[in-house]
Amino acid sequence: MKNIQYEELDPYLQVALDEAMRALKNAYNPYSKFYVGACLLSMDRKRYVTGTNFENAAYSSTICAERTAVVNANTQGIRHFKSIAIIARGENFDTTEVTGPCGSCRQVLYEVSQISNCDLEIILSTTKKDKIVVTSIKELLPLGFGPSDLGIDIKKYQSMEE
Repeated sequence: MKNIQYEELDPYLQVALDEAMRALKNAYNPYSKFYVGACLLSMDRKRYVTGTNFENAAYSSTICAERTAVVNANTQGIRHFKSIAIIARGENFDTTEVTGPCGSCRQVLYEVSQISNCDLEIILSTTKKDKIVVTSIKELLPLGFGPSDLGIDIKKYQSMEE
């Protein structure tokens, strides 16, 4: 993990973080009042796909911003990603620490990294972008378990875009 300033981020990652910030305002969060936005950056750096949290009265049915972005991208036929930017805030407060993905999101992002054939880069930021952490899915989910551990051939899913 590495702390970095916004200005030091690759310009594509700055855009991804800005898109995540825009997305979080669309959070449906009547229960937690916590807003989360995520933005995936495609491997070719040409596409950005956002997501936000969508809560549910049956709390376990809630879906996080990261998984929303992945499902949204999959619906568009996009499965190869280099990075994901994640930003969060409270209803009446800015975050002072970065917000990492939950365990379920880490598992989904690990799957995305295997489909993408890379160690997915993860950018975590406070609301004011004054604290940014650059990490990876392998750092956040060491000894992760995915399709390759099951001997699953995912080649047909890896070639979906082209």
